[in-house]
Amino acid sequence: METFWTQQDFEVFETPGLEQRMELLVSRVRPKFEQLGTVYSAFFSGKSGEEFFPHVAKHMRRTVNPPNDSWVAFAPHKRGYKAVPHFQIGLWESHVFIILAVIYEAPNKKAMAEELLASDVLSSLPKDFMLSGDHMKPEAQPLADLEEAGVEKLVTRLRDVKKGELVIGRHISRDDAAAMSPEDFHAFAERTFTELLPVYDTMLQKIKIPQC
Repeated sequence: METFWTQQDFEVFETPGLEQRMELLVSRVRPKFEQLGTVYSAFFSGKSGEEFFPHVAKHMRRTVNPPNDSWVAFAPHKRGYKAVPHFQIGLWESHVFIILAVIYEAPNKKAMAEELLASDVLSSLPKDFMLSGDHMKPEAQPLADLEEAGVEKLVTRLRDVKKGELVIGRHISRDDAAAMSPEDFHAFAERTFTELLPVYDTMLQKIKIPQC
């Protein structure tokens, strides 16, 4: 059966050495990110009413350590995405992630956190969603395992701590991802992003995000 992801895609992150890993990442995984970029930038543009742009990770600043993950991000800015809430599809060695993220570079993250704290939008998400406070780590906690206080703690940290972040979405284990047909993967990703859009809208409902 044809699948979108393969075990070889994940094995890229087991390859030692920056040059060797980047060579495989560029040849094996990046074309899939480019394809996803076209599909889901159009998806978000249609859903949001504003033009979204894809941003495929290039890892240009790395000179020694090879990347442990890679991704394509989607945001309503052509030049960058890190200063605003953004959606991503990406890979760690262990899993695919389909997420919405606010990272420490976002200048309005305090106000975004306050909007989330005043809303019940996070508690309305399906319980298989994963939450994390650090986009640099693969680990995340299932919403089903987090009490309301645990979710509030993560969002409060986003508000109050300079390095605070919030990452929300779904993971697919590498074995499950490598067994999914392209149609099944796209259906899963579209469903996940559709369920994340109310969170995105909540964060931005009283905020004018900076142009970049």
